[in-house]
Amino acid sequence: MTGGSAFFWIEHMKESNGQPVVELEKVSKIYKTKAAFLRSSGKEVVALNQVSLKIMRGEIFGLVGESGSGKTTAGRLIVKLEKPESGRIYLDNKEIGDLKGKTLKDYRRKVQMIFQDPYQSLNPQRSIYDTVSEPLVIYGIGKGDAKRDLVSRAMESTGLSPPGDFLYRYPHQLSGGQRQRVAIARAMVLNPEFIVADEPTSMLDASISAQIFNILLDVRKKHRITLLFITHSLAAARYLCDRIGVIYRGNLMEIGPAERVIHHPKHPYTQALLDALPRFKDQGEAKRYGTLRKTERESIGHSGCVFFSRCKRAHRVKCSRESPALRETSPSHSAACFYQEQGVEAGPEGEECS
Repeated sequence: MTGGSAFFWIEHMKESNGQPVVELEKVSKIYKTKAAFLRSSGKEVVALNQVSLKIMRGEIFGLVGESGSGKTTAGRLIVKLEKPESGRIYLDNKEIGDLKGKTLKDYRRKVQMIFQDPYQSLNPQRSIYDTVSEPLVIYGIGKGDAKRDLVSRAMESTGLSPPGDFLYRYPHQLSGGQRQRVAIARAMVLNPEFIVADEPTSMLDASISAQIFNILLDVRKKHRITLLFITHSLAAARYLCDRIGVIYRGNLMEIGPAERVIHHPKHPYTQALLDALPRFKDQGEAKRYGTLRKTERESIGHSGCVFFSRCKRAHRVKCSRESPALRETSPSHSAACFYQEQGVEAGPEGEECS
C-alpha cells in the first residue's frame, strides 16, 4: 500500500466511523465429497472455519491465500451464491441470511462479483452491449438511449473507450484484458455498494494486470465503492489493498494494514508466502524467514494449529494440541500464532523443532 493509499484508508475510516460495510461473524462452510453423501468413507472439506472479519466502507480489503484456502468460498458466500453452514454475514449491519424475493433482489443490486476467468464468465453468444446492459434489463433501469448511455459510461470507466467501438463486438473479438474490462463494466453498471473481485488478473499477463489494478483503484476513488480483492499474490495485494487478511485451509491466520503485514509479518504462513515471492540476486537471501518445512510432519490430533504440519517454528506439543486465536500484536494487526517473533523456534523444553 502506497503512502497515498495509507492516507486514504485513515481518512475513510474516519468517515465511516468504524462501521463495516460487510461483516462476517464466525462463518463456516463445509463441503462434502460424493462418498460422504453416500455415507461411506468420504471426507468433509472445511472450506471456512469460524471466520470473522470486517470490511470497512471505501477500502479495498485483500484476502490472500494459496489454492484451496477458502478465499473464493468467502466471496461466494458474501454474494449469496452459496450458503454458510453456520455464522452470520451482514451488509450495513443487516443480516443477509434469510433474504428472499425483493429484499434478495435489492441485495444483489448492491453486491456484485467480478469472476476470475474472463473467457468463461462472458456468454460468447451475447454482444458486449447485451452483456453489460443485462443487469439494467433485470432491474428495469433505463430504456433506449438512456440505457445505452449508462452502458457507455460503465465501459468508459473501465478503459473501453470509445465505447462505440466495442458495444456490438462479441467476446471472441476481444483480448483477455478487454474481456475483463467488460466484466468489470457489467459489475459497475448498477453502481453497487460492494464488489467481490475474485482473482480478476490471474489469467492476464503482468502489464495488463497492472492496468486492471489501476482501473479498480480508480473505480474505488470515483465511486467510493468497497472491494474485496481475492488473490494468491501478496505482491498484488500490497499494490492494491488497504488491508490484508491471510487465510489458510479456511482459517484466518493474520490480518492488518497492508504495509504492516508485508513488512512486519507475524504469522509463519504469511512469512512463507513472502519467501515464495520471486527475488532478484541483489535482493539478499532467497529465504528471509525460512518458516516452511521441507516435508510435512505428522499431526498428533485434529485440535491443534492448522499450519502445524508445515511450520518449522511450531512447538511439537502445544501447537499440535491447541489452536491459537487471532491476537492483536500491534494496533489493527492480529495474528493467530503462539510464537509470533521472527526467527524464534519453539521446540519443547528449549529443543529446536524437527
